[in-house]
Amino acid sequence: MSLRIGRLRDWLIGALLLVALLVTVELAVGWSTLLAPWASFPPPTLIWLVALLALSYVLRAVRVYEYYVRRLEGRFVLVLRLSVLHNVANNLLPMRAGELVFPWLMRRYFGHDFLGAAFSLVWIRVLDLHFLGLIGLWILSLRHPSWIWWGLAGCWLAMLVVLAWVGRGGARWSPRSRPGRALARVAEAAPRDLGVVARVYLWTAASWSLKFAAFAGVLQHFMAVDFWRVLAGVMGAELSSVLPFHGIAGSGSYELAAVAALVPLGVDPRLALSGAVNLHLFLLGATLLFGALALLLPRASIDEND
Repeated sequence: MSLRIGRLRDWLIGALLLVALLVTVELAVGWSTLLAPWASFPPPTLIWLVALLALSYVLRAVRVYEYYVRRLEGRFVLVLRLSVLHNVANNLLPMRAGELVFPWLMRRYFGHDFLGAAFSLVWIRVLDLHFLGLIGLWILSLRHPSWIWWGLAGCWLAMLVVLAWVGRGGARWSPRSRPGRALARVAEAAPRDLGVVARVYLWTAASWSLKFAAFAGVLQHFMAVDFWRVLAGVMGAELSSVLPFHGIAGSGSYELAAVAALVPLGVDPRLALSGAVNLHLFLLGATLLFGALALLLPRASIDEND
């Protein structure tokens, strides 16, 4: 099965977003001015932040391994290769075309059903969004400390019981409508074991925590603002994936989402743009590094002739 990576229209839109970003930065800030703070970035700190991000990638692979523990047992190195390449594709390809790499590699490396793996990825993304909701509540608590945020966090965590129930009993649904059948397939792809659900969520939480720590460390170097504002900027950038458009390597859409999160919080638009672009450059640099290292990991394929 071959993988079609995006449509021509997606690449054209992505290219337009990239050009628009290049021009906007030059006119609003100037590329030389924007990149200048990298010269004062302490190398040990930068290496430490890259290491945190690398560890978050490893934990994402652990999450996938736990999700498919019976099918993938004893094959973690190959799972790590798959997970990193999936994240690299997500970071580089336009219009979220990189998400297709996950089910494609699951089929190629492990013989997993393509649609089944795609529906499993939907479940994983739900857990991602759930934990990002917790981070959002934490940001609000940093801005306006109050016990109410702890109460809301408890209620938000209780929603995991509903998600677990979907995996345990929701798969028995037999809806007739097309959306209902799609939801039923997602439910079928969910892990049945509550222990697996808990472990997958914990690895999700650990991975996102490390990623936010790394990104916040980078963004704060370029923006001398309150820490909760830095976290809000990181949140906005990461939520760019839900936008209806996504540029090549996230260019344009990534920065737009970060700036949209920061400017209403009182951050100067030029400062927000500079921080967002430099954070994105850090992400892309790490992406290329991790992708190159992943290609060095042992590879296996169910069907080399596919």
